[in-house]
Amino acid sequence: MTPLRLALVTRRFWPLVGGAEMVMANMAEELTRQGHHVQVLTAQWHPDWPKQISHRGIPVVRLPNPSVRGWGTVRYMMSLGRWLRAEQHELDGVYVSMLKHSAVVATSRLAGSKVPVVLRAEGSGDTGDCAFHDTANFGLRIRRYCQQADAFIAPSQQIFDEMLSAGFDRQRIRFIPNGVKIGPLRTAEDRRQARMALGTANPILTLTESAPLVVFTGRLHPGKGLAKLVRAWPLVLQRFPAARLWLIGEGPQESELTAMIGAMGLQSRIILPGAFDTVEDVLAAADAFVLPSLHEGMSIALLEAMAANLPCVVSDIPGNRILIQPEENGLIFPVDDVQTLAEALIRVLDSRQLSQSLGSAARKRVIDHFSLARSAEDHVSLFHTLREQKQLM
Repeated sequence: MTPLRLALVTRRFWPLVGGAEMVMANMAEELTRQGHHVQVLTAQWHPDWPKQISHRGIPVVRLPNPSVRGWGTVRYMMSLGRWLRAEQHELDGVYVSMLKHSAVVATSRLAGSKVPVVLRAEGSGDTGDCAFHDTANFGLRIRRYCQQADAFIAPSQQIFDEMLSAGFDRQRIRFIPNGVKIGPLRTAEDRRQARMALGTANPILTLTESAPLVVFTGRLHPGKGLAKLVRAWPLVLQRFPAARLWLIGEGPQESELTAMIGAMGLQSRIILPGAFDTVEDVLAAADAFVLPSLHEGMSIALLEAMAANLPCVVSDIPGNRILIQPEENGLIFPVDDVQTLAEALIRVLDSRQLSQSLGSAARKRVIDHFSLARSAEDHVSLFHTLREQKQLM
């Protein structure tokens, strides 16, 4: 296929790291690897941040985004609109993360142009984009603008169903699951080397080769269920006193979790080292992955852990059940059951046979259905189809 010239728009981007941000970073990298010309548009969240950078070899343009509430959003939208109008003749498509303010600008500024606009919905349930439309200021107006886009990406069946219920055109919604890079199968030596590298880079991540390590990666947000994970950890320590839990990420719950960990005397047992641009070493160093979320669409963090051959312990919610079959390629616990969560973590740390079986099955499922290369190819095919349709108009 002919290489595409694409602009990926995401108001939050590196060094602000979360699931949606990693989706766009990974997609930009894979599209570039496949020979397409990609640039990322995002917001300049801090005045000291440079306006242009290169991230993983991808050019990133940061647009003005003053910290004043309300005015910051308006200024960002104005700047994004000007950029899109000025560059539209150099673009074959615009891909926007979230059905929010960036989507409003892209659909309105490029209406009637030859540039297809594709919007990617993020999240489901109370934290999803469709719920945002029902509760935010001007939410229903934002939804009406979004519905004018040329196509929509729903990365999970739950998001697909929510968009239908919200009035989005079924014919323009494409179900394209999230995808992740598939690295080589990790070895015991990879685990050892990853632990050494992380401990050297950050002393608080130092741990012995024999210490069991469970990791969470993602936003530190109440919707991730991390408070109950912290409450479950003393039960794990009763069986494995040397075990460590790393909560990798940043977010609004960081201070609350830090205080909770301190009050429980777990400062040396649960570590919050901040966000990482890539979690490859973290996953290579780990013995298990945990995702206790209250709501998820299709978690990139979970897919990455599965691809890394890790046994995964996840909450019983629709988004997780899309990926995890209980006792086959992971363990599932009831959302509010701290005791069962602890027991599941103990099981995967206690049985090497179970851990290897679950991890191998999880990796195979990702290879078969959720590779980043396949996801990018599906996006490219969609953009080519939309572009051809636009040329005939």
